[in-house]
Amino acid sequence: MSQPQTSTSQETPSQVSFYEKRKKIYAKGVRGFFDNWRIALVIFTQILFYVTPWLVWNDRQAVLLHLVERKFYIFGLVFWPQDVIYLAALLIISAYALFLVTAIAGRLFCGYACPQTVYTQMFMWIENWIEGERNARIKLDKAPLDARKIRIKGTKHLLWLLVSLWTGFTLVAYFTPVNELIAAVKSNDLSGWETFWIFFYGGFTYLMAGFMREQVCKYMCPYARFQSVMFDPDTLIITYDPERGETRGARRKGVDAKAAGLGDCVDCGLCVQVCPTGIDIRNGLQYECIGCAACVDVCDQVMDKVGLPRGLVRYSTENAMARHLTRQEIIGHVVRPRILVYTAILVLIVGAAGWFLAHRIPLKVDIIRDRSTLAREADDGRIENVYTLQIMNTEERPHRYTVAVDGLPGAEIAGEREVDVPAATLQAFNTVVRVAPDAGRQGANPIHFEIVASENADIKVREKASFLLP
Repeated sequence: MSQPQTSTSQETPSQVSFYEKRKKIYAKGVRGFFDNWRIALVIFTQILFYVTPWLVWNDRQAVLLHLVERKFYIFGLVFWPQDVIYLAALLIISAYALFLVTAIAGRLFCGYACPQTVYTQMFMWIENWIEGERNARIKLDKAPLDARKIRIKGTKHLLWLLVSLWTGFTLVAYFTPVNELIAAVKSNDLSGWETFWIFFYGGFTYLMAGFMREQVCKYMCPYARFQSVMFDPDTLIITYDPERGETRGARRKGVDAKAAGLGDCVDCGLCVQVCPTGIDIRNGLQYECIGCAACVDVCDQVMDKVGLPRGLVRYSTENAMARHLTRQEIIGHVVRPRILVYTAILVLIVGAAGWFLAHRIPLKVDIIRDRSTLAREADDGRIENVYTLQIMNTEERPHRYTVAVDGLPGAEIAGEREVDVPAATLQAFNTVVRVAPDAGRQGANPIHFEIVASENADIKVREKASFLLP
C-alpha cells in the first residue's frame, strides 16, 4: 500500500492586515451652488462662535457660562444649577432636530455645519492659499526638503496654530469673562484650568482639522455608524444615476457616444478628487459620505462642458431612482410616518420648553429648619422654630420680598418680614415662626412660607416646611 506523500516544503500563510494605511487625500477645490451654501454656513457659524463672547448685555457679557459663580447668562436670562431641566430640554431638542433633518435630507449637518467639517474647510482654505491647488500640493509634498518647502509649510502651520489657539481662547471666553481673560493673558496670570483648556481645545482643533480630517468622520464619529437607522428609501442622499451614467468612458470627437454604448459619465474622476473623504460616489451610498455635495457641483460643471443635462450626480432618494420619480413626487414623499412622528415630538418639546421658559418665575427659595434648636419657648409662652430661607433672585434687577407664613392658627413671623435681594444673587434670610402651644398636634406640623416681590405680586413662591411642637 502506498503511503501518502508529505511535502517537505513549509507553506507560508498569507498575511492579512486589519489596518489600512492612510493615503493622504488632496481634495480639489470646487465652486458651485452647494459649495456657496457651505461657505455661507461656515462664515455664519464662525461669526456666531467667535463674536458672541464679545457681545454686551446689561453691562455684562451677553453669553457667559460662569462656572465660578454657577450662573449661565444667556442675554436677558440667568440660569442657575436648579434650572438644569432647561439644559436637558435643549439637548433633547437638538437631538430630535438632528434626527428630523437626517430623516428628510441625510447628513446635511455633517456636510455643512459639523465643527469637524467647518474647521477642516477653514484649514483647507489656508492650505490652498499658501500651497496652491491640488496639483501644486501634491508636487510640493513630493519635492525634496529645501528652504522654499520649509518656508511654505512653516507659514501654513503657523497660521493653523494661530487659528487653533484663537479657537481655544474663544471657547474659554464662554466660561470666563472675556475682559478678565484678556487681562489674565496680558499679565501672564491665567489659571491652570484656563491654560489647559485653551491649549487642549486649540491642540485638538489643530490635530483634527489639520491632520486627521476625514479619519475623524470615518473612524471616530459615531454619527456615521448609526445614520443608517435614520435613513429610509425616501431620504434625500447624494446619488449617482447608473442607468444614465453607465457605461463610463471618455468621449471622442466625431464619435456618437450612444452608438458606442457609452453613458453620460465621462469617467473624469473629478467626483473622487473633490471628495473630502476620498470616496467614489459612483459606487453607491457609503458611510464615509458626509453629504457635502462637492461631487454634485463638479459633475454639473462637467456636464455643462460636454453639453449634457445636469443631475448625473444629484440629491435624490432610493425610491426616486428605482421608480424614476419627478421632483414634485420626491417632495410629496417627504410627508411620511417617521417624519410626522419626529415633527410632532419636536414641536411638543419645543412648545413645552418655550411655555415653561416664558412662565418661569424668577425666584427660587430653599427652606432649612434649624436642627440645633428644634423648638423653644418664647417669653410670651408661644413656641418658636427657627428657619433659614435661601432666597434666590434670578432676575438682573434687585427685588424686595415680603415673607409670610400660614398653616397653623395664629402662626406669625417674629421680627423682620422683608428682605432685599440684589440682582442675580442668592441671599440667606433668618426668620423665627411663633405659634401657640395648642395650635397643632405634638410633633411635626405642616406650614407654608409665601415669598412675594413687593413691586410685582406675580413673582411669588409658596414652599412647604414643617413646624415642631413639643
